[in-house]
Amino acid sequence: ELVTMEGEVLRLGGRHLDPAGLDLLGVVVGSEGLLGIVTEVTVRILPRPQTAQALLIGFPSVASAGQCVADVIAAGIIPAGMEMMDRPAIHAAEAFVKVGYPLDAEALLIVELDGPEAECGHLAEEVAKIAAGHGASSIRASRDEAERLAFWAGRKAAFPAVGRLAPDYYCMDGTIPRRRLPEVLERMAALSDRYGLGVANVFHAGDGNLHPLILYDANEAGQLERAEAFGNDILRLCVEMGGVLTGEHGVGVEKRDLMPEMFSAVDLAHQQRVKCAFDPALLLNPGKMFPTLHRCAELGRMHVHRGALPHPDLPRF
Repeated sequence: ELVTMEGEVLRLGGRHLDPAGLDLLGVVVGSEGLLGIVTEVTVRILPRPQTAQALLIGFPSVASAGQCVADVIAAGIIPAGMEMMDRPAIHAAEAFVKVGYPLDAEALLIVELDGPEAECGHLAEEVAKIAAGHGASSIRASRDEAERLAFWAGRKAAFPAVGRLAPDYYCMDGTIPRRRLPEVLERMAALSDRYGLGVANVFHAGDGNLHPLILYDANEAGQLERAEAFGNDILRLCVEMGGVLTGEHGVGVEKRDLMPEMFSAVDLAHQQRVKCAFDPALLLNPGKMFPTLHRCAELGRMHVHRGALPHPDLPRF
């Protein structure tokens, strides 16, 4: 049914919804296509910030960079962007775009502040003080728009740049509490040694969203399977640290069988009941998200016609 907004009134198929309906709409939009399909979106366009400045901050350790991130947020500063790269990602990005990243740093933070000129300058100074307090080895502020964009060019090119380190890479997506970042990276390094595969790390540091890039060669027997097992262990580690299986890429098929790492059987059953309420015919993104397929009516039966399941091309576990 069509969901529309009329002023502050939310309507579903012409019927008025109370404020709880706004949460319901959010569930539909964020359901990876399992509960509904968005056919039309109205947006409000905001003006560009008056000023924007980026800081390029090098650190002698990932732990100090991670603590700097936590303290910036704790100080009530909300950057427009805050990204982190570890040493392998720094070197790959710098070789790719040559923007002057500090190659002696173990971790690099790119922090962007925006707003009125006076506010932007003040916040940049505060972030620089916090970084210096955590032993930053270098702090460089963009002097103009061209340099600000250059700072970001390396981060935006990090994924293709890492492609120069190995024939293939497997990009993961998990989220952890920011304070656990040093511990997670230490454990991840141990996993890298265990599986015999390198890893370069890129983070949306402000919200703890990790993107480990596992390096492998699909032409070498067994490396793809090791990369996938390595990735699964990284996601289990994220959950163990109090995080979640995904930050922005979703669950889909890739992380479906890891859902029990994060949710109990009761949790999953209730989630599937919600799915059945919105999609009784199981037409929306079938076979995704839930690790166990149910044929009972209560948890979303699947019609078997002449011995064939619907959507036979989807892998079944």
